Amino acid sequence: MRLSDRTRQLELLAPARDAEIGIEAINHGADAVYIGGPGFGARASAGNPIEDIERLVRHAHRFGSKIFITLNTILRDDELESARRMAWQVYEAGVDALIIQDMGLLEIDLPPIQLHASTQCDIRSVEKARFLAASGFSQVVLARELSLPQIRAVADALPAGTVVEFFVHGALCVAYSGQCYVSHAQTGRSANRGDCSQACRLPWTVTDTQGRIVAHEKHVLSMKDNNQSANLAALVDAGVRSFKIEGRYKDMGYVKNITAHYRRLLDQLLEERTDLAPASSGRTSFLFTPDPDRNFNRGSTDYFVQGRQQDIGAFDTPKHAGLPLGHVARVGVDHLEVELDAGIGALNNGDAITWFDLQQELRGVPINTAEPLDANGRRFRVVPKDPLAELKDLRRGTVLMRNRDMAWDRVLRKKSSDRRIALDWHLSETPTGLALTATDEDGYSAQATLAHPHEPAQQPERAEAALREGLAKLGSTIFRARDIALSLSQPWFLPAAALNALRRDAVAALEATREAGRERLARRPPVEPPVPFPEDTLSYLANVYNQKARDFYARHGVKIIEAAYESHEALGDASLMITKHCVRYSLSLCPKQAKGVTGVQGTVRAEPLTLQNGDEVLTLRFDCKPCEMHVVGRIKKNILNQAQAAERTAVREGVPIQFYRTRPRRQTAAG
Repeated sequence: MRLSDRTRQLELLAPARDAEIGIEAINHGADAVYIGGPGFGARASAGNPIEDIERLVRHAHRFGSKIFITLNTILRDDELESARRMAWQVYEAGVDALIIQDMGLLEIDLPPIQLHASTQCDIRSVEKARFLAASGFSQVVLARELSLPQIRAVADALPAGTVVEFFVHGALCVAYSGQCYVSHAQTGRSANRGDCSQACRLPWTVTDTQGRIVAHEKHVLSMKDNNQSANLAALVDAGVRSFKIEGRYKDMGYVKNITAHYRRLLDQLLEERTDLAPASSGRTSFLFTPDPDRNFNRGSTDYFVQGRQQDIGAFDTPKHAGLPLGHVARVGVDHLEVELDAGIGALNNGDAITWFDLQQELRGVPINTAEPLDANGRRFRVVPKDPLAELKDLRRGTVLMRNRDMAWDRVLRKKSSDRRIALDWHLSETPTGLALTATDEDGYSAQATLAHPHEPAQQPERAEAALREGLAKLGSTIFRARDIALSLSQPWFLPAAALNALRRDAVAALEATREAGRERLARRPPVEPPVPFPEDTLSYLANVYNQKARDFYARHGVKIIEAAYESHEALGDASLMITKHCVRYSLSLCPKQAKGVTGVQGTVRAEPLTLQNGDEVLTLRFDCKPCEMHVVGRIKKNILNQAQAAERTAVREGVPIQFYRTRPRRQTAAG
């Protein structure tokens, strides 16, 4: 059934690093795919040429699925024209929507393409979401940190037709999206421009105001991975309609597996909720059993959806420990004997095993060869890739995990899904031959005719069976035959080649009808006169990096507009990261946790803590009223010098770098 109201549809939104992965995301049940275009996506090395985008669009649209392009970095003034040209290119390639962060794009000549507000827009409040909807955005990606009541409040406040999108799986940025500048301050690589250095995954030593060590070399800013599998029904009830999987850097196996996992869960929900519908066509069957634990993950958390939880951090390691495997039964000169736990699949050449050493650091090694030692496949002789002497604390009794399973990888390298749109056949007579009508599950219909003499079949029952069998053969198409009706005065003789040609013509006509009937997503017109922005003052946290973005906010009533952090005007101590994650809370040092504990209340205060990794030193400050943490630091002088050198080089080459500033260019020692 075709639905025009997207807020009645549940959309599974999958990531794609490239067109091939995007095609497999569609094949595994994605209703939409988000992918980088030729440039300006918030993943610096995940761009794709227009030809590949066109190929992906064609495949997606056959199923009624959609393609969204990430144009979600902040842009300099000298980049806006290139971004405008790219927007028109992807629009002409058939792309359905742009995901954007930079409000300067709303001030230039964009094509009439639907706009979605990126997670980088930091949408945490009803007021921000309503403003974006009034400014022309049809779909908004809410902050990952919101709870169910907060999500519901936003969804209820949005104008009709606005789609609420929410991340349901994948890696978690510890900072509110769009509110992290640690990478730029330390390395010059801007997270807001798609080039994050991921300082949050490093080990940090935490000390208090008296210099006492609170945590030694722990990954205290590293979050577990998001997994909302258990919360999908609650998210639907809260108003979420687009369920987004993180992972534009992830490989094919990840996208296949996680897309299949959520496709199954959403299909179960749709069977229970007749008031809702899928956002694209067809049903997908899988040639494997999806299991999100088999992909790279740091453990799982549902983050803040059900309220603040203590166990959200992957503090011991940011790596993938893997699934339980067994233990070391014996250590030889150049090999191990490994005893598998009950129910564990066989070890394979090329697998990788992991274990924790005596200091609880995760270790790992690939396996060169794995040879079974008993008939039941529970004990294996394992030769690791590296010499045993170099494998720390790998001894008899060591508990092992497996974080690469070659048997699983082989399954996902092959065809692993089959997506089909149901159709009904109706074969009837015409004065000069036969007519074949195809009507699909969405109500689209098309007909093909065949001029052929009406020759009575010598064996009528066999001829009728042959007609049905021939019409059911849809193997290389996107369709499956649901019902076959024959309106014939008698089963006529029809050669297989003629029936195949008639079937192919009817399928081609149906696909053409589907494409002709496909409606492009409409661009929402902004409210006029422009609605006021919820605040009249914007700091560097608003990420205003070009004059057009400044003009946008000024047009919406903002009086004071600071330049983006990347403009290098916030030179002193500044909040380089704002996060809902609280190190004090996770280490059981929160003053709120101490309330009611005799002898403790009043002695534990939200005083600053210090983070140190090598020469990098940051300060943690705690804002307890909104229950947020600020990671405070300042930009390095060498980063400023490098930026100014790049500006001078650009001027000499005749392509000056231009961006929004509120004060004259600062001269450094190098300048």
